[in-house]
Amino acid sequence: MSKRDELIAKYASDLKDKCGVTADMDLLTKVTIGCGPSIYNADAATVSGSDASELATVKNNFLIKKLGLKDSEDLDKGIAAVIEQYGQSNRNKYRAVVYYLLTKHFKKESVY
Repeated sequence: MSKRDELIAKYASDLKDKCGVTADMDLLTKVTIGCGPSIYNADAATVSGSDASELATVKNNFLIKKLGLKDSEDLDKGIAAVIEQYGQSNRNKYRAVVYYLLTKHFKKESVY
């Protein structure tokens, strides 16, 4: 099993255990691949739910540039809902899982 496959399995487990979501493995794989090499870097692989600049990066680079959404209050609300779903107190919020949940939240699976 490759390192990426191991990470995808870990992300699917996180979705199930911490978010109560059964992962669409095809979409999760595509989202993980879309994250690129950042998933292998301990710092870049996670999202800080309490860091405003980190959340702004998620909004600008993922929601607006990748998913093609227009900047609005709904994006901030969507990010907040996903962070809440993942668990505010959960220290390790994996970027691929957050992106997967955001993709589902905004119904943008077609981008992948």
